[in-house]
Amino acid sequence: MNQLLLRYDSFDSDHFEGDAENRANAGLSVLQRWEAAEGSAVWILLSVNDTEKANGWLSQDKALGHGPSEAHFLRTA
Repeated sequence: MNQLLLRYDSFDSDHFEGDAENRANAGLSVLQRWEAAEGSAVWILLSVNDTEKANGWLSQDKALGHGPSEAHFLRTA
């Protein structure tokens, strides 16, 4: 299983929730979301069905100014 771990230093929850259809079309689904105990950082773990589409979603989100501070593709070991 491939996964994508995102870290947002500044997180816009309304935008993220409103982008659910675009994420789904990119083969992404939210597995878990964490918020930092201190500060405003947010981490989101997504399931990835298509890495190429996921990269396209990431590029578009960054171009629109809503992208994560960091993004890491992971696979179950």
